[in-house]
Amino acid sequence: MTLEELGYNEKFEAFRIEQKLNDFEPGRIIAEHKERFTVKTMQGEYEAEITGNMRFSALSREDFPAVGDWVALTTFDSDSAIIHRIFPRFSIIKRQAVGHFGEIQMIATNIDFAFLIQAADRDFNINRLERYLTICYSSNVSPIIVLNKIDLIDEQRLDELLESIKLRIKDVPVIALSNETQNGYETIRKTIEKGKTYCMLGSSGVGKSTLLNNLSGRNIMKTDLISQSTSKGRHITSHRELIILESGGILVDNPGMREVGIADTAYGLETTFDKIISLSHNCKFKDCTHTTETGCSVLEAVEKGEIEKSTFENYLRLEREKAHFESTVEERRKKDKEFGKMQKKYKKDIGKK
Repeated sequence: MTLEELGYNEKFEAFRIEQKLNDFEPGRIIAEHKERFTVKTMQGEYEAEITGNMRFSALSREDFPAVGDWVALTTFDSDSAIIHRIFPRFSIIKRQAVGHFGEIQMIATNIDFAFLIQAADRDFNINRLERYLTICYSSNVSPIIVLNKIDLIDEQRLDELLESIKLRIKDVPVIALSNETQNGYETIRKTIEKGKTYCMLGSSGVGKSTLLNNLSGRNIMKTDLISQSTSKGRHITSHRELIILESGGILVDNPGMREVGIADTAYGLETTFDKIISLSHNCKFKDCTHTTETGCSVLEAVEKGEIEKSTFENYLRLEREKAHFESTVEERRKKDKEFGKMQKKYKKDIGKK
């Protein structure tokens, strides 16, 4: 397998040359297990750890490798290696860590496209789709909506769901498919480009693992039995893993996400709710919150039906969440800065001794 088939490109190679990393081998993180990483190179796969210096100097989760990263490493025997450097990322998909405000959970890096997967029968939630879109836009990742399990609904219901997506979400491809009948698989296979990296985002039980197995032609991910009470397969993926498809595409499977806390989303919200943002420039007050102000162009558009009320309410919800997250991040930055000063003082004192 060549590096290009793993997603390597000229920008990564330019960085390697510029940073004089010629003595190290480039590889891509394909799996992560509690700070131990599986790295794939032209020579094979290795179980790798980061250097002590990388661990000591890390200020946040983003300073550690993640699935999708390109790294510079040295190999020691047939299956072990040490990671010395992380290549610059062109995209990072992340969310708020569940139960830990201000902390980031890395989902995957260097992703070109994200399949936003929802089940057509019971999981469908357009507000959640807008959350995923916001994450994608803030991460520099192109979204593709996948409406799965269409065999569980009739054509009329399918048309209703597709129309509801069309009304709320503009200029995003939508693929309707069934893991059971394979309807729609030809379309999704044509979407996957050689050398490009895709990830799958969705709740547990929407059929991500079955989709991965069908696209790869192998039983890579285990799927549990269908629940009689919910008509859903119980998703048992517990970690992230990067899979090379025979077609040449690269696909990352993720554990199902019950909670999708947005993080660092200024650009993401602007893109997802571009009509609201555009209208806000016409508001009477520059600091308009679009809630009770007189002369608010956004509220006026909602009253006239030009903006759906549900879209507007979801925007306000995500805007409040973003503001809370940003204030919490600022608090954490202050603590990290204090910790950094303590580290420098410690090193200085050690040097004197």
